[in-house]
Amino acid sequence: MKVDLEGKCIIVSAPSGAGKTTIVRSLLKDFPMLSFSVSACSREPRSNEIEGKDYYFVGVERFKKLISEEAFVEWEEVYKDTFYGTLKEELFRIWAQNKVAVFDVDVEGGIKLKEIFSASALSIFIQPPNMRTLEERLISRNTESAEKISIRINKAKIELTKASAFDVVVVNENLATALNEVKNHVLNFTAK
Repeated sequence: MKVDLEGKCIIVSAPSGAGKTTIVRSLLKDFPMLSFSVSACSREPRSNEIEGKDYYFVGVERFKKLISEEAFVEWEEVYKDTFYGTLKEELFRIWAQNKVAVFDVDVEGGIKLKEIFSASALSIFIQPPNMRTLEERLISRNTESAEKISIRINKAKIELTKASAFDVVVVNENLATALNEVKNHVLNFTAK
């Protein structure tokens, strides 16, 4: 899909539980020139999520309608009837403020966004140190059933094979070290 590029993007992707959201929140706190691109999704909000801040929770039918209206830069059916996507109007809102859009997206979404935005985007893959640590992080969230965690682990095994599609791979074994590495990449990219 062709989108008129107006600004830069930073794409942070990872398997679920690798730490991408924690890293993105830290970036947004430390760099005022960044603005979070709020994705739309079809699922229900988790107890700690806020409409318009974490996601736009639009439901399955509304999401499908937005697809038919070509309202998305990209979208993905991540799990059956669980859609996530980047709204064009969200990017235009960020770029109108002369800010850099930051994405916290799944691996397939990150690959698609990099293809769309090419050199205007820095794509960062956050990799867990190993599968055991990833599983422990998912369990400690205490937000999903054992069955959903198993689905996420199986998907993560596939997603890890796609790390080379990203500009940068950062292993999140130690959060402070991973954050410093990501912040250095962001500084270098935004200074260009």
